[in-house]
Formats: sequence, structure tokens, C-alpha cells
Amino acid sequence: MIRLAKKEEIDTILSLTQACAQHMIAQNIYQWNDTYPSRTAFEKDVERRELYVYILEDKIIGTIVVSDDMDEEYKPISWKTPNTNNIYIHRLAVHPSYQGKGIAQAMMTFAENYAQKEGYISVRLDTFSQNKRNQKFYIRRGYVQLGNIYFPKQSEAPFYCYELVL
Repeated sequence: MIRLAKKEEIDTILSLTQACAQHMIAQNIYQWNDTYPSRTAFEKDVERRELYVYILEDKIIGTIVVSDDMDEEYKPISWKTPNTNNIYIHRLAVHPSYQGKGIAQAMMTFAENYAQKEGYISVRLDTFSQNKRNQKFYIRRGYVQLGNIYFPKQSEAPFYCYELVL
């Protein structure tokens, strides 16, 4: 089941993303760290009603942000569609113990269906240039790589921007 997250679940969500960060670091993927994702980001996501959780057997095992707010870092990218009616995906995470079971697929399908139902023209996101698994994941879903952005507090390596036109 996928539903909106609650403020009182942020500690659980942070534990989940920290487990994901440790799992990625063990594979030499330095996408997330001690400062990202942050409590402040998740608090804002909950306030804006953009943070969703995937629940299995009463346990939060996944999270995704589905937002219509474009980050400043995305503005220089030459997107395929105008910057007027788009959905942005952030902080997609599945606890390492549950990865490879289709949960990320289900959360992305949820986000894409939501975008289509609400009349958005595309779904946009970024993923770390060193995270080859994520890149393949998005390409298989029909996303097209369009450019690079940088988050210096996370890594010196670029993040690749992707878009799926609906």
C-alpha cells in the first residue's frame, strides 16, 4: 500500500534512508550521506503533502517524493517539455532488505499514474552518475537522460537528469 506519510513517521523514514545510504556507500556509490536526505527536507515534504510511503505488513519499507515544485538546480536543463506542468521525483528509497522485489517499480508506477491522472505533461528526476543500477532502472521505464546537475554537499560527481513525457 502506498499512502501519504505522516510527520510522526519521519524518524522511521530517516532510518530507512540512512540504511539505503550505508548500502550504497558499501558499493562505492556516494549518492547520499549524513546531510542528505535531511529531516528538514522530509518535514517540508510532509507539510506540502508530497511524501509518500510504501507499507508492507504495517512497516514502512519505501518512500518517494512526488512534487510539482521545480528545484533551482533543474532550471538550466534543456527539458523535452515546457517548465509549466511537470512532476518531480525525489528521495525514492526502498529499504535494502526489500530491494529487488518490485517495490521501487510500484512506487514509480504510482507517481507516473498520479501525474497522468492530474494532467501533468512529464515526470522529471535526477539520479547519481555513479549509480548505474538506478540509471538502468529509469531508462527501462522510458526516461531519457537530458543533462547534468551538481550537488556539491553530496558529491563532486554529477547527477543525471531524466524526463518521461506522458
